[in-house]
Amino acid sequence: MTLDEIISNFEYLDDWEDRYRYLIELGRTLEPLAPESHNETNKVRGCASQVWLETQVTKDASGTPVLNLKGDSDAHIVRGLVALVLALYSGKPAPTILSTDALELFESLGLAAHLTPQRSNGVRSMVDRIKSDAREAVEPA
Repeated sequence: MTLDEIISNFEYLDDWEDRYRYLIELGRTLEPLAPESHNETNKVRGCASQVWLETQVTKDASGTPVLNLKGDSDAHIVRGLVALVLALYSGKPAPTILSTDALELFESLGLAAHLTPQRSNGVRSMVDRIKSDAREAVEPA
């Protein structure tokens, strides 16, 4: 599902219970991570729930690094948040990822005001991890 489709669907849902249910449904659409990908390297630190992000870097025709992301969580709503973050960032060039503000999206959807502080910190940890991977892809050590 594209980010535009997700935003459009959110706009139709007035009730927060419906929006949480939609997030859970989004989480169910995630491509499953291989069991071996649920490892310490892919684990995102700073999340109350367990979250794993797997990053594969490819290059586009101009040689710009592109991040292809997969993710998973052991919590239903968090899995939906993972799906939302992946819709925002996966398949995008690293420079675009670095200049894209996830908080702007979460505020526009009303999520910033409706997530618990723990979940907000978890989302921030996911975004920080993805941006760190993008920086590394642009400027390898």
